[in-house]
Amino acid sequence: MDTRVHKTRKLKERALEELRVYWAVFAYLALMFGAFTFYRRLILHEVGIDYTHYGAGLIEAAIVAKVILIGQALSFGRGVERHPLIVAVFAKAVLYGLLVAGFDLLERIVEGLFRGKEWHALLQGVLADGPTEALAKAVMILVSFIPFFALWEVGRVLGPGKLTELFFHGRHA
Repeated sequence: MDTRVHKTRKLKERALEELRVYWAVFAYLALMFGAFTFYRRLILHEVGIDYTHYGAGLIEAAIVAKVILIGQALSFGRGVERHPLIVAVFAKAVLYGLLVAGFDLLERIVEGLFRGKEWHALLQGVLADGPTEALAKAVMILVSFIPFFALWEVGRVLGPGKLTELFFHGRHA
């Protein structure tokens, strides 16, 4: 009975930690995607187009944050951690960028199949955005992921809780 209580407590602690990490990742991505959305709005406004899809950035941040945590749980990119920090950061930014792109493609396929679309219509839907939009999204993700994984990797190297302590607790001179 005592071991079951201990396991339950351990499971709750892990779930709370995962939830904290999720919200931290979400907050960072929401800030980055919000900045890109605001930039897009300003650029489109210059040519007379209204753009008010701010909610899309929040939804994208929520999805991408979950994809990152899934990748982390599956030890995605763990092999690059023995390399110098700069290599690990850029490799994880690219690898997780590809993981996000894969999930995005899978999401579009599942959504299309759910709506009863044929395979050729699904392919047209995926290609409809065009190479310019796909490249812009890839650059946005990569630029967002580089500082994110820099902090993530520094935190990993420092050890559990050290990065949070450095950022959010007072330091003694």
